[in-house]
Amino acid sequence: MKNLFPPGTLKWFVAVLMVVLDLELGYFTEQHEFPKIIAFYIPFFALYLFAFHQSKIPFFIFIAILLRFILVFSLPHLSNDVYRFIWDGRLLVQGYNPFDHLPRYYLEAQHQVPGIDQALFEAFGAKDFFTVYPPVAQAQFASAVWLFPESIRGAAIVMKLWLFAFEVGSIFLIIKLLKRFRLPARNVLIYALNPLIIVEITGNLHFEGAMVFFLLLALWLLVKCQPQTVRCIILSAAAFAFSICSKLLTVLFLPFLFYYFKNSGRVSAPAGIKSAWTGWEKSIPYFAVTGLATVLLFLPIVNVTFVRNFGGSLNLYFQKLEYNASLYYLLRWVGYLFSGYNQIAAIGPGLGLLAMAGILWMAFFKKQPAADIESFEKNMLELWLFAISLYLACTTTLHPWYLALPLVLCVFTRWRFPVVWSGLIFLTYVNYSYEPFRENLWVVALEYVAVASWFVWEWKSKTGNTQSPAYLSRTK
Repeated sequence: MKNLFPPGTLKWFVAVLMVVLDLELGYFTEQHEFPKIIAFYIPFFALYLFAFHQSKIPFFIFIAILLRFILVFSLPHLSNDVYRFIWDGRLLVQGYNPFDHLPRYYLEAQHQVPGIDQALFEAFGAKDFFTVYPPVAQAQFASAVWLFPESIRGAAIVMKLWLFAFEVGSIFLIIKLLKRFRLPARNVLIYALNPLIIVEITGNLHFEGAMVFFLLLALWLLVKCQPQTVRCIILSAAAFAFSICSKLLTVLFLPFLFYYFKNSGRVSAPAGIKSAWTGWEKSIPYFAVTGLATVLLFLPIVNVTFVRNFGGSLNLYFQKLEYNASLYYLLRWVGYLFSGYNQIAAIGPGLGLLAMAGILWMAFFKKQPAADIESFEKNMLELWLFAISLYLACTTTLHPWYLALPLVLCVFTRWRFPVVWSGLIFLTYVNYSYEPFRENLWVVALEYVAVASWFVWEWKSKTGNTQSPAYLSRTK
């Protein structure tokens, strides 16, 4: 292909094509238009793999940032979550706690709130669920609505600017972490240029972008100081709390830090205090600051009603909602065979407990010997990847943007199955093309069989990406 273009022009040809496909997916394609979605996403993904193979890393980092900026000014077309964000934001700026009541409550004549109306109510889904968005996300909803109280597009642009800033920050943190771990610089493109991340986070406005940024910031602050000072620990723990309070999922990684602090070297203590903490003592300040910061962030929205409603919504997440699941759908089928009805009320929580048990086993019993601190830290990130992958395998609901965490973590490991997953999961948009909505389980089966097969192949290869195809294995 290089022979078809004058020297130096191929990268521009690839970049222009990516911009065109980015514009089509972000501005001119609706959620129900599956033929268009897949017609644009497949070449976008192919160009992403091709760009990863090229040597112009700084150029494609710039293109990755440009592709995100282009989508800042579009209204999300592949997701309606933005309307729930604006609903929550309008309640917050007028002094109402969005966790207090179900959305229908505010449609009653005696409870009406300016800007909260039937049209906005009809625009989002999950109307019979309390909001589940944590305080960092809620703060961004409120800031957007405060600046544009009557404009949905204006508020959406403000939220997208937040996410654009977080995403740019994530890209530069990945670059720093790759250098710290002595990993190939091009690995940043695995996350930075991935079409799923670009379209779903900046394009469709999902706050996994904030969660990823604060997680990477916490990780960078933790690993850059050796030995770890109290200042680094406090700042890292605070960033970790912001990650948890953006989208909750990163709380799954906290148990792994017990073993990390126990084995990652001594932590310098302030003057006048014991020279260094040893063993489990080193995790105490980190968990204390993370817990305190999380409590402080939740404090403005916490009351008795919040505890009941927020917890109830999280519980319903495992007992009512089902979409693009893997293990759950297999067990649901078995449940139908034996009982004749959907056993989600038992299977969902059971899988949640299974995921938690597996994560705790990995955190406390899966030993990861390493020759040096950098290897130890990379091993921990590999366990984080396995932990979030196990959780997603056990969940009853898996939307495309949930893959942000496994994708960013695989950047620092030898595993590439999340990349394959990010290419296949867009096939699930076929479900929105049916009237009425239904799931195409053949597509779900194709997705998980392919991802599982790739994972097994990588597992058996023992050398991970060193034997992966060329478009995933460049090391220079």
